[in-house]
Amino acid sequence: MVMVLSPLFLLFMLGMSLTPLTLAKDDRRYKHFLTQHYDRSPKGRDNKYCEMMMEKRHLTKPCKDINTFVHGNKNDIKDICKDKNGKPYRGNLRISKSPFQVTICKHKGGSTRPPCHYKATKDYRVIVTGCEKGLPVHFDESFVPPRK
Repeated sequence: MVMVLSPLFLLFMLGMSLTPLTLAKDDRRYKHFLTQHYDRSPKGRDNKYCEMMMEKRHLTKPCKDINTFVHGNKNDIKDICKDKNGKPYRGNLRISKSPFQVTICKHKGGSTRPPCHYKATKDYRVIVTGCEKGLPVHFDESFVPPRK
């Protein structure tokens, strides 16, 4: 009996030791998503806001062409990956059931080297994300929801 339990016990312990690594990797991708696309309480939401946020979030070497910042509650964004605030959309993507306040920062053109200049667009949009293990890890697109 001890010989049978021993390999199972070792396998169980190995699985338990790898779990934090998997969670850490998922957490890293989610944190990267938040760094690139989340700002709970934006100040201004104008061109200067975009220029400051893009630089602060390290999206200006080279100047990123376009980036969307989603504002509001982090849990509402996470819920897109569940049925609570999301539904399946094209392949493995999920679309939000409710619109979010967003700021879209679009590079004005010219050099792709800093200093970068951006035009801000403020809107309420549904957003499309890629999810892994219940967490958003990729911002795909946003659009104005159709009127009902």
